Amino acid sequence: MEGPTPVSALIHAATMVTAGVFLIIRCSSIFENVPSIMVIITFLGAFTAFLAGTVGLTQNDLKRVIAYSTCSQLGYMFLVAGLSNYQISFFHLYNHAFFKALLFLSAGSVIHALSDEQDMRKMGGLSDFIIFTSLCMIVGSFALEGFPFSTGFYSKDAILEITNVQHTMDGQFASLLGHLSVLTTVFYSTRSFFYTFIEDPLSFKKSLLNSHESNYIMSIPLFILMIFALYIGFFSKDFITGVGTNY
Repeated sequence: MEGPTPVSALIHAATMVTAGVFLIIRCSSIFENVPSIMVIITFLGAFTAFLAGTVGLTQNDLKRVIAYSTCSQLGYMFLVAGLSNYQISFFHLYNHAFFKALLFLSAGSVIHALSDEQDMRKMGGLSDFIIFTSLCMIVGSFALEGFPFSTGFYSKDAILEITNVQHTMDGQFASLLGHLSVLTTVFYSTRSFFYTFIEDPLSFKKSLLNSHESNYIMSIPLFILMIFALYIGFFSKDFITGVGTNY
């Protein structure tokens, strides 16, 4: 969806894009009575996670990479909901909101710094100019990848563990594509960070020299989201997924 970056962050994190998952979670008692539909949801979720991940590998627009990663993560939420683990699905939905908003707003800060340039092939070397934004982007990328002890780790790892212990055809299919999708996530996240911040500068010299960190109005939300992307999964895991919880 084309639109201003703050709008993209809100839509992908918490509103329209995630509404379908939330609908299935809230209507779980209805879906549980139709096992064949649950199998379809699992297959479609696993296929979506993998397909969107592979599409993300080929994108050169910084915001499009993050947008396709949202589609891939939604696949994870659907496949685990199809396996009747609705609390894990909601946990990933909840965690995903923080690090995806962080990634989109960090991308907006990068685009703002380079005078509205969105093509990653025309970026590079920005870690020397916008250090705080690069830190936010790497924290968001780690959470998206499920790096150990980041927010995304606690829900994404739980999803993969659940698929591993399923001895049904749909569960094994979800396990296979779920693990392959992790590889695509790591690849496109690392690729986008490398193109944007590490590689030799490929942008116009004037844009690079004029690049600057965002003002406090943009930086404060980034800082808050970065803290949540690091810690919220740890503090809420026992409440949602702990032994004995009736969530």
